[in-house]
Amino acid sequence: MKYITPKEAGEKWGISDRRIQLLCKQGRIEGVYRLGWTWAIPENAEKPADGRLKKQPD
Repeated sequence: MKYITPKEAGEKWGISDRRIQLLCKQGRIEGVYRLGWTWAIPENAEKPADGRLKKQPD
């Protein structure tokens, strides 16, 4: 399985790498694990729904 960094995931999903780090810490991205100071995110992981919004966009 290939893994990507939070920066690469942020570019892929259109959100900041800091937001990706928070999602990883909260356990909202499936299959992530910590590699020292950074997170390893599966390349095929899907962007989690934004729980901050009351209504999800279509």
